[in-house]
Amino acid sequence: GFLLDLMLCFQDIGRIMSRSNKNKSTCNDGGASNESSAGGIAGERDSHLDHEIAQLTKLRSSPHELLGRVVPGRMRLPASTVRMLVGREGNFSGRGRFSSADGCHVLSRYLPTKGPWIVDRMKSRAYVSQFSDDGSLFIAGFQGSHIRVYDVDRGWKVKKDISARNLRWTITDTSLSPDKLYLVYASMSPIIHIVTVGSATTESIANITEIHHGLNFSSDQDDDEFGIFSIKFSTDGQELVAGTSDSSICVYDLGADKLSLRIPAHQSDVNTVCFADESGHLIYSGSDDSFCKVWDRRCFVTKGQPAGILMGHLEGITFINSRGDGRYLISNGKDQTTKLWDIRKMSSNAINLGLGDDEWDYRWMDYPEYARNLKHPHDQSLATYKGHSVLRTLVRCYFSPSYSTGQKYIYTGSSDSSVYIYDLVSGAQVAKLDHHEAPVRDCSWHPFYPMMISSAWDGDIVRWEFPGSDEATAPPNKRAGRVRRRNLLYL
Repeated sequence: GFLLDLMLCFQDIGRIMSRSNKNKSTCNDGGASNESSAGGIAGERDSHLDHEIAQLTKLRSSPHELLGRVVPGRMRLPASTVRMLVGREGNFSGRGRFSSADGCHVLSRYLPTKGPWIVDRMKSRAYVSQFSDDGSLFIAGFQGSHIRVYDVDRGWKVKKDISARNLRWTITDTSLSPDKLYLVYASMSPIIHIVTVGSATTESIANITEIHHGLNFSSDQDDDEFGIFSIKFSTDGQELVAGTSDSSICVYDLGADKLSLRIPAHQSDVNTVCFADESGHLIYSGSDDSFCKVWDRRCFVTKGQPAGILMGHLEGITFINSRGDGRYLISNGKDQTTKLWDIRKMSSNAINLGLGDDEWDYRWMDYPEYARNLKHPHDQSLATYKGHSVLRTLVRCYFSPSYSTGQKYIYTGSSDSSVYIYDLVSGAQVAKLDHHEAPVRDCSWHPFYPMMISSAWDGDIVRWEFPGSDEATAPPNKRAGRVRRRNLLYL
C-alpha cells in the first residue's frame, strides 16, 4: 500500500511540474490520455446525462468532501491525489482510511492508456478476449480454431491452448464459468462445446488430448441449422444463455444437460445476450432488428413476449453489457453509436424505423453520411455516445470496472482499429488507444488494476497499462494487409 501511495504521489508531483504543457490535451486531438478530460470544478460543466445514474456514478467515484477541498467551501474535481493522501493520513474524514468511493476517485484518474505491450501475436483474427471475474485468467479466441487461456499472475503464460472442435467459420464467443473450471465456446453451429480449464493438460486438442463435450442447443422442431453468436454463464454457473442466428434465445440447464427454454425472441439474428444481474431472472437481448429486449423468466416468455422493449437504435445491435444491477445496460449499434438504457423506461410496443436503405450492409460498406445525424423519434435511451465505428464485425462495448472506477466510463472496440473510452456522465471521449491495423472486435479492462487488453483482426493481443512497464512498447502490426480484404462472410 505504501509503494502504491508513493507512486501516485510522484505521478501527481510530475503533473504539477509539467503543468505548463498541460494545455496540449491528447484527448482532443485523438491521442490517448492518462486522465479523464471530463473533470473540473464541480458545477462548472453541464451534465451530458441528467438522470439518476449520473448521481449514482458520482457517489461511487467522488471523494469525501474534506479530502477534495481546495479551500473551505470549495471543492475541485478531480481532487489532488497528494492532497487526498495527506488528508487520509491526517484522518480528515474521520474514518482513518479511504472509502471505496475515495479509492475509485484516485484509481479512475489513471487510465490504462500507456503502451501497448504485446501479449500474443497470432496468424488469424482475434474475435473474443476477456478477463476472468477475478482477473487471474485471460481468454482469447481466434478464427483459426484456437482459444488460449493465459495465466495473468504468471507472466501471461499460456495455461491452456485449445484447438476447437467442429469449428464453423470462427469462434463467435466464449464464456468462463464463475469457478474458472470450465470454458464454453460457440461457432456458427447449434452445438456449444465445453472444456475443462482446471485440468493439468496444456494442449487441449478436441477429442484427442481432451474431450470437448458437446451441448446441443437445437430442439426436435428445428429443421434448419443455425449458429450461435453469443453465450454466457449464469452467475451460479448452472445455466447458459445463448443468442442464435434463427432469432431465438436459448437457456441450457447444465445440471440436467438439456435445453430448458427456447424463446422466439426477435425478427432477426440475436447477436448478443446476457443475464441482467446475479439473480438470473432477467435476460437482455439485442438483435439485428434494432431492438434491445428485456425478458423476465418469472413471467410467461415462451411465446416470445418480453417484459419490455427498448427503442432508439436505427440499425442492428451488436453487443449488450449489463451494469450488473438489473436496471442499466449499454448497447453498441450498427448506427455507429453506443447507447445507455434504463429498463424502467422500456415499452410494450416496438417501432422499427431503420434507414430504409436495403442496399446498405455494414459488413463491407461505410455508414451513409446522411444517416449520422438521424435520431429515432421514439428514442428511449438515456444517453448516446459517438466517435467509434461499428462496422465489419460485431464490435463490443462495456462498463468500466466497479472496483477501480465506480463504472464511471464506458469503453468500446472500433472498426477503425482503435479502442475508445467515454465518460459515462459527460459523454466526453477521454482516451483513444491506437495500435492495431484492423478492426478491434473486443477489449477487456482488468477488474482491479489499471490494465486493458485489446484484440483485433490483425491477430495482436496487446496490453495497455498505467503507468506501464519499463520495457519497450510494441510497434504497429504491419502484417494486417491480409485481413483487410473484403469478405462476404464477415460477422
